[in-house]
Amino acid sequence: MGSTYTDKIVMSIGGSLIVPNGGIDTEFLKKLNDFIRKQLASHPDRQFFLTIGGGGTARHYINAGKEVIGQLTGEDLDWLGIHSTRMNAHLIRTIFHDIAHPHIIEHYEIIRKAVEPVVVASGWKPGWSTDFCAVMLCEDYDVHTVLNLSNIQQVFTQDPRQDPKATPIDKMSWDQFRALVGNEWHPGMNAPFDPIASKKAQELGVKVLVLNGNDFDNVGKALEGKPFLGTTIE
Repeated sequence: MGSTYTDKIVMSIGGSLIVPNGGIDTEFLKKLNDFIRKQLASHPDRQFFLTIGGGGTARHYINAGKEVIGQLTGEDLDWLGIHSTRMNAHLIRTIFHDIAHPHIIEHYEIIRKAVEPVVVASGWKPGWSTDFCAVMLCEDYDVHTVLNLSNIQQVFTQDPRQDPKATPIDKMSWDQFRALVGNEWHPGMNAPFDPIASKKAQELGVKVLVLNGNDFDNVGKALEGKPFLGTTIE
């Protein structure tokens, strides 16, 4: 399955990094573009699978629907989020047009034999977050680590916005993490890595590194196996 690359890297890129408040963060996109291209220049054996979240795009559509009719079904919430991930994913694929696989991965029953160094993926269907899609890529392409890039630096014992005594965690087991986030997914859920994806990752033996996506020096350290600021879940 897949290509002949010996070093495959799955990155789950939170939509909050791409579209933080409804406007596209082009500075982040420039940093992402530079980082991936430099990585490929120095490591030609690497292949990056970039799974893209919905971010502010999803929130704007969801809020618009709620303003008009007051309440949306869970399925409609999910679909608005999914299509937002696809819009963002097409933007990312456009940025990497010269080195990216021509098709966005959005149907995870299809395993594409991508020979390009960059493969971009989006959401698929209701009930799945893009974190879960990232774990599915691990299963389909035999990858054992996900770099989860978002706007937080680490997993905390509690939500630090609500509990000032919350402390960061450097390493934790899947059992510990799942006890923290629970077992249910709902659209728009705010968790470092979603519960359904966490269950699947634990079953597959996939390790997840939670990192601040705005610090690519730190992301590079994590990729090289050097000490980094983040949380390792395994």
